[in-house]
Amino acid sequence: MTFCIITHVHHTKSNENYFGYAPYVNEMNIWLKYVDKVIIVAPLKNFENTAIHQKYTHSNIEFIAVPDFSLTSFGAICKTIQNLPRILFTIFIAMKKSNHIHLRCPGNMGLLGSLVQILFPRKSKTAKYAGNWDANSKQPFTYKLQKYILSSTFLTKKMQVLVYGNWENQTKNIKPFFTATYSESDKIDIDSRSLDTTIQFVFVGSLTSGKQPIEAVKIVEKLKLLQHNVHLAIYGEGAEKSNLKQYIESNNLSEVVVFKGNVTKDEMKMVYQRSHFLILHSKSEGWPKVVAEAMFWGCLPIASQVSCIPNMLDYGNRGILLTNSFQNDVDAIQIVLKNQELYNAKIKEAISWSRNFTIDKFETEIKKLLTS
Repeated sequence: MTFCIITHVHHTKSNENYFGYAPYVNEMNIWLKYVDKVIIVAPLKNFENTAIHQKYTHSNIEFIAVPDFSLTSFGAICKTIQNLPRILFTIFIAMKKSNHIHLRCPGNMGLLGSLVQILFPRKSKTAKYAGNWDANSKQPFTYKLQKYILSSTFLTKKMQVLVYGNWENQTKNIKPFFTATYSESDKIDIDSRSLDTTIQFVFVGSLTSGKQPIEAVKIVEKLKLLQHNVHLAIYGEGAEKSNLKQYIESNNLSEVVVFKGNVTKDEMKMVYQRSHFLILHSKSEGWPKVVAEAMFWGCLPIASQVSCIPNMLDYGNRGILLTNSFQNDVDAIQIVLKNQELYNAKIKEAISWSRNFTIDKFETEIKKLLTS
């Protein structure tokens, strides 16, 4: 089988190997176990590989580089219009040479891929929609257009669209799915964490306005003012780092909040195991990988009510759901901080639920998608 991937993920080449964002590439390597050849159509950049990058592990890769593009400014729009015919033709040729078409959405390349795949109604297809599938959420028009095309059984044939969460009134194209980080062999016993010591909070993710890391800092700051013994470690990099540093310095929080940067998957596993809470006050999510990972290791998530998070946390039984009221959120966290028994009960539920979603199960489901 020749497997064609259309993705917006930035790649780089080093020593004849192709690298990309580690969670994405690790997942794709599972898909690629069951194909003979892979064609990747994506932007190719020159950047330094770090702990958050991984290489593809397939022996037969044809990489077709396309220009990165966006619609964020007049100049970018003009450049996109200039490059669009070549990109569309490149996608068409790649799809024509393939037996199975796989789209990574939402994104600019995903949008073009969803349009071109209409011309191949007889080819087997899958799409991974890694964003928020909630129809009531506020999203860019291009995201809504991708969702419409992929959902349409008239425009899109022989397609299984993998989405996070269970949503009502969906077409036969739509298949609820999940993402996994850990395997069955990772299911070790977890020691309970005492709330009578320093309470370790973590933020894990890109330091961007959409992830709102500043909210994690403000929550921990407020708990500190309320005389709780708390500490926050921030894992990730991004454009908001300088603003966060300025806020931390201005509010004398340098002994309470520390930056850890990007670390490997194995290092992150140890972080979750020694932390009490994860804070994710994100504006939008698909399947929030860090929430599921934290739950797997007994680190209780405190997360916003977006996408499938309320379902993941069983509406508060497996974590703490944030609201639009800062004071109410702090009060809800304090209730758990003051009740070891309640904390332990939530942790137990979190671990039990999250360990249903392992790499082993994920691989079994992927194999079914490619061989059915």
